[in-house]
Amino acid sequence: MSSDKVASPHEMFELVTGRRSDDPSWFRFDEVELSPADIETLLGPLLTDERRSQFDRVLAERTDNATVVVEGMVDLGNVGAVMRSADGFGIQSVHAVDTADAYKRSRRTSQGADKWLDRWRWPSPGECVDHLHSQGYRVIATDLQAGAIPVDELDLTGRIAVVFGNELDGISEAMRSLADERMVIPMAGFAESFNISVAAAVTLHEVHRQRVARYGRNGDLEDTQRRRIRAVWYMKSVRESSRIVRRALADGYEPAGT
Repeated sequence: MSSDKVASPHEMFELVTGRRSDDPSWFRFDEVELSPADIETLLGPLLTDERRSQFDRVLAERTDNATVVVEGMVDLGNVGAVMRSADGFGIQSVHAVDTADAYKRSRRTSQGADKWLDRWRWPSPGECVDHLHSQGYRVIATDLQAGAIPVDELDLTGRIAVVFGNELDGISEAMRSLADERMVIPMAGFAESFNISVAAAVTLHEVHRQRVARYGRNGDLEDTQRRRIRAVWYMKSVRESSRIVRRALADGYEPAGT
């Protein structure tokens, strides 16, 4: 791997982690805790009508009942592409089991999709799967080994976490043993499998298709989730948003609460 293509562990760390929308620090300003409604009141007028409408449209199609896991990936471009597909199909969270020893930089990026996603980083498959199970997710790992079920034969409409493995070796033996089910994308040509970014797009399209067919739509966030995420997106979209909020508080703004 040439030096110009080698990425640092810090670059991968930055890509797969971030302050998530459920972090209460988004709404704490010194000794004052605001609500999402307060953030909307203070920052909403600083966004265009088109931008606010775009946030509402995207949130209406967001789901918390499907999530994505990438395990042991080394190519930042592939991770970014998976995130872009997750965002494009309305998935709000992405988990990364970050166990690689070396990383590769790529010209491909998430195109900013990571900014809008809740990103989790895990040091091992066990810790990731334990968390997902505790949240009620059924863990389905993509796998080329015998016994994997074709993706279009699985029910993907419940609360599911779909795992995509390392670019060369696929999922680890640990992940294989921990997953509730294994699935495969059937191939009609000579290639054994798709590139990981293509496999993610194909799989998440099927997840989205099944959810819309069963429920009539993909979005399923509760109102409290939508309002919290919208407020966080406002914070991310308005330049110097924290300074603006603190100035309003210093000028006498009284929190209105929920």
